[in-house]
Amino acid sequence: MYSLKKPTQTLILVVFVLFLSNKLIAQDIDLFKMQEAQDKKDQANKRDLVTATFKTTRMVNGQSIENVGKGIMDLKISHRFGTVNTGAYNFFGLDQATMRIGMDYGITNRLMVGIGRSTFNKEFDGFLKFRILRQSTGRRSFPFSVSYVATSIYQSVKPAETTYQIYQTDHFFYVHQLIFARKFNDYFSLQLVPTLVHYNIVPLTTSENDLYSVGVGFRQRISKRVNLTGEYYYQINPVTGTYNTLSLGFDIETGGHVFQLHFTNSTGINEKSVITETTGQWDKGDIHFGFNISRVFTIVKPKAMANAKF
Repeated sequence: MYSLKKPTQTLILVVFVLFLSNKLIAQDIDLFKMQEAQDKKDQANKRDLVTATFKTTRMVNGQSIENVGKGIMDLKISHRFGTVNTGAYNFFGLDQATMRIGMDYGITNRLMVGIGRSTFNKEFDGFLKFRILRQSTGRRSFPFSVSYVATSIYQSVKPAETTYQIYQTDHFFYVHQLIFARKFNDYFSLQLVPTLVHYNIVPLTTSENDLYSVGVGFRQRISKRVNLTGEYYYQINPVTGTYNTLSLGFDIETGGHVFQLHFTNSTGINEKSVITETTGQWDKGDIHFGFNISRVFTIVKPKAMANAKF
């Protein structure tokens, strides 16, 4: 039988290995090119969610576009003093006070619920806020965020005597809001809030049960930890004797706290009393100085944090 000599076998083996190596190197180069192309494609399709449009879940009185994260509880204490035009006798309003204490909780990163109790008209409130759309950047970008807020308010103050019967359901009020918000850059954010406030009972037969308004809120960054915020609600069909509410304040971040100092012509603090029951006027000095304190607690740690070792 014919057989190759050893040198000839070695030569053929070397040629084969070189041929195979060239093929493998060519394949590696092709794979690198493919991976690079895929990375570029992934980067182009990357969708980054915009965060920190506002610094807390409330502007001053009304809701902002922000939610607390899943498993996070936000304890809020809101305080309003009397009006500054009451003069030195009332220490320019500091002798009087209205307050609300509330608690918000993130069920998911999209759904937040909250409860609260206000001294004004002894009102209890509960709400849910759901993120519908998120502002994002990248190829799959979206220009603004949208949230829906539904609030129920129970007024427990004893009603005045009437010639007609007051039912338990007459103590309830409902608020529906859509929030459209955009963070233009790290320094400025804006939101628009169409609102419906429903009264189960109204004082006069000529009064409307459904009251419509549009709110506008903004944030202007002043420094790394300080922001100027403001909100204004325009009533489309106002109740006689009430005025549009305007609030201006400063958000100050201090670790786990957000401390808000502000001025407003609204005595109440929940959406119904702020938007449709404000009787004060800025040009007459009916201005309340107040503050909000927000303290965040982690109730349920995310899995990544729970499994981490410190």
